[in-house]
Amino acid sequence: MTPGKELRLIRPMLIIEPANPLDPGPHALLTQSHAMMQDLFDPEENYVLGFDALCAPEVLFIVAREGTKVLGTGALVRMEGYGEIKSMFTTAETRGRGVGAAILRALEDRAREEGIPMLRLETADILAGAVRLYERHGFTRCGRFGAYEANDASVYMEKALQPLGESAD
Repeated sequence: MTPGKELRLIRPMLIIEPANPLDPGPHALLTQSHAMMQDLFDPEENYVLGFDALCAPEVLFIVAREGTKVLGTGALVRMEGYGEIKSMFTTAETRGRGVGAAILRALEDRAREEGIPMLRLETADILAGAVRLYERHGFTRCGRFGAYEANDASVYMEKALQPLGESAD
């Protein structure tokens, strides 16, 4: 190394893009997510979307990747009057690096582009990092919605979206 020159580490660029949940990288990460949810929650408290559901036409499934390595997943399910955020998951080694935030922003941007007025999601207090992520991005707790059954684990959150071109003031 030349004196006075700093060594600069170059990180691969984070790419957020639509993907097929059945492809090997996304499938492996979703399998980890589903296993974690099964370990944490009783079956009646577990609302993961299966692989077939993630392939439905009303679902936008995206991944975050660096090179070919899939670091996170997320989905936007188009519902009547709102969009639901599902399948948010990042690898353990990338948590805290902004990968989940990047996925959430991409899903929110897409919802705005499509004119979806509200985003909703179901999570749990035991997933404290996820709750903090959603709160940082403007989600607030709300009542149960959709077909969710009452249980002691679920937390429901929502965020009203401003249409493209309108300010929040």
